[in-house]
Amino acid sequence: MRVTLLMPTLNEAEALRCIIPRIRREWVDQVLVVDGGSTDGTSVLAREAGYDVVVQKTRGIAAAYADALPSAVGEVIITFTPDGNSLPERIPALVAKMREGYDMVIVSRYREGAKSEDDDAITAFGNWMFTRLINLFFGGRYTDTLVGFRAWKRQIYDLAIRHPGRDDFEPRSAIRCAKLKLRVGEIPGDEPKRIGGTRKMRPFVNGWGIVKIILEEILHRDPPVKRL
Repeated sequence: MRVTLLMPTLNEAEALRCIIPRIRREWVDQVLVVDGGSTDGTSVLAREAGYDVVVQKTRGIAAAYADALPSAVGEVIITFTPDGNSLPERIPALVAKMREGYDMVIVSRYREGAKSEDDDAITAFGNWMFTRLINLFFGGRYTDTLVGFRAWKRQIYDLAIRHPGRDDFEPRSAIRCAKLKLRVGEIPGDEPKRIGGTRKMRPFVNGWGIVKIILEEILHRDPPVKRL
């Protein structure tokens, strides 16, 4: 099972300087950075570290994954935010869990033993509410449906994304995996505060996008895929 660590970036040079020394190359087969047009030397740092770099063509996180996937060597993709919010030390446990036969494994900030230090009142409530709604409407058993730090078989992308330019991959993939009865697991993982840079997520804009995804998926009937 080959594994690609996929890191979407936009002006994350300050955080990358802290994160790169903590990622051990034997954990994964490839580190792939997709850069959304950084002006602070992010892509230069990534190349100096020996990482593969892809330039993102279209805005949006799902579009970033679409641009990067043709260059990924792994059958399993780990999406990892190199802004300090994701703990590199959880990568081995994530890979080990995927080797148990899961289709997707989420590093949950809300499982017992984990916490988010980056949440504020709005994001904490939004994460709780949308996870509850996804569990209610689609039969999921998630504790965290919005975190970006997760591992998934690369076929999940084609099953999950309907609109690469505007979709949020995380809630859409959680919904689709639940609807299609795929095998999904979670491991606990803290979310530290981000290092430098600025938060890219806009709570109300992103929240409205998730509402639209949930409504669309309620109305859409899916084929009975049981296993990938």
